[in-house]
Amino acid sequence: MEPSGSATIDSSSNHTLNSTGGGGGCPWEVSDKARLCRFLCYGSEGDIYTAREEGRVSMESAGGLLSLLQEGRGPEVVEEIKRFTQDGRAVRLGPSFFALALCSQHSELKTRQAAFKALKEVCRDPAHLFSFIQYKKELKEGMKCGIWGRALRKAVSDWYNEQDALSLAAAVTKCKQREGWSHQDLLRLSHTKPANEAIALISKYVTKGWKEVQVAYADKENSEEVVKVLSYLEVVEKVKHSCDETEVINLIEEHKLEREQLLTDHLKSKQVWRSLLKEMPLQSVLKILGKMTSNKILEPGGSDTQAVCDRIQSETALKKAKIHPLSILLASENYKRGQGYQGKTKWEPDSSILKAMDSAFYKSFMNVEPVGKRFVVAVDVSTSLSSVVPGTSISTAVAAAAITMIFARSEVDTQVLAYSEGALVPCTLSADMTLAQATVELVKIPGGNTDCSLPIIWATENGKAVDVFIVLTNNPLWSFTASPVESLQKHRQKSGASSKLVMCGLTSTGHTIADTEDRGLLSICGFDLGALSVMRSIAQDLI
Repeated sequence: MEPSGSATIDSSSNHTLNSTGGGGGCPWEVSDKARLCRFLCYGSEGDIYTAREEGRVSMESAGGLLSLLQEGRGPEVVEEIKRFTQDGRAVRLGPSFFALALCSQHSELKTRQAAFKALKEVCRDPAHLFSFIQYKKELKEGMKCGIWGRALRKAVSDWYNEQDALSLAAAVTKCKQREGWSHQDLLRLSHTKPANEAIALISKYVTKGWKEVQVAYADKENSEEVVKVLSYLEVVEKVKHSCDETEVINLIEEHKLEREQLLTDHLKSKQVWRSLLKEMPLQSVLKILGKMTSNKILEPGGSDTQAVCDRIQSETALKKAKIHPLSILLASENYKRGQGYQGKTKWEPDSSILKAMDSAFYKSFMNVEPVGKRFVVAVDVSTSLSSVVPGTSISTAVAAAAITMIFARSEVDTQVLAYSEGALVPCTLSADMTLAQATVELVKIPGGNTDCSLPIIWATENGKAVDVFIVLTNNPLWSFTASPVESLQKHRQKSGASSKLVMCGLTSTGHTIADTEDRGLLSICGFDLGALSVMRSIAQDLI
């Protein structure tokens, strides 16, 4: 990547080559665009990603975003927000909603117009819309004017009016309110004028209730679409007032109702849960396996248990749900634990479910899309039983083995190294290895202090050009034989590669590699599925 004298976007990456607009900028500087991309990805402009951190974002963490807006680059920012939300790059969606809310009330007209135009593309379901509105409210606090100007009223009205009517009926009955906002609030405050009869029906249902809908549409000659929406809402109302278990089950199975549309009392029934499980998204099924086993809904040798096992390990189901191997592993280890993290829920893990999840783990590697870069993964983990990735049931050794397997299986050019008494030795992980075998292979060599400059020095000395160095460790003591930043710069110069370094402290709660303004360096504290996404994004030059 070469510096440019103007603020343009490199078509192969997501950064301005010289965001300051001056001549001769450094291609590795942390530009405003780079800070924006980090913010949209994981909610922080810094070079540290912390797993499972879900705090509210604020102005203090959006300096790059504010700078770009001041430079008149608001429409460019909105396009970036759309890319991060639509392409699955955002690990957390909150920062994107915050950024869009900020753009929507910027002083520049073209920025506001771009933001409101993008509302439906960024906020794809009611929960997203409610979050966006709440951020607008928070950003307006202390100001005399309200948030409900003409532009917002039109954007919210369009959000409802441009939906497929049946999909909207399902959406408003599944997610009725969030963050202090309801559909009734939004329709009233936006002064929405329904675009057609079907949307008018849904609007009346939300604002006036089912009884008024019945009265208004009883003797009317309705269109086919209105009849379909009426029938759907009638089913939702019927299930809300039904105490008949058989009727509730029939309605769930016939109309594919979801648990959000049921009453709490309905969810006390095992048969109701068995009906819900049949059409429940696979990702949701994985999260409640412990609860279903604890409540004897899934019992050893039962037909429902077999049906769930068949679905978990179905290649078609795994592909459709785009389940990642790490999602399976996290769910499997949690289920194996036999106890929830909160509350008193306990269960005896079912061997057939564990076997199905083990099978699904290997099958789900088909969902990992290769990045097509040259990787070196250096691992230093102990076998200490007390060494567990925070917030999970996975030991750091197993986590490191799983991460290494993901790269080794999906990326053609991956070199795995293990730390050994102050040096690095090659470690062979074959594609047909099981997770257990890979774990043994990684931990059989006794490690020492983790020196994250060693993999870079090893590659430079051996003439191996590397795009991304990944260091995985549970060792709290790090030592540097040389500066990681200087080692990386030397490797770039000698190999000609745009090399980056990711340091992942599997048990860490906060660390950084070095105080640097080099955007090719990133620290990860702890581990979750989002961490893998962040690794992919830095490899692809997206953050």
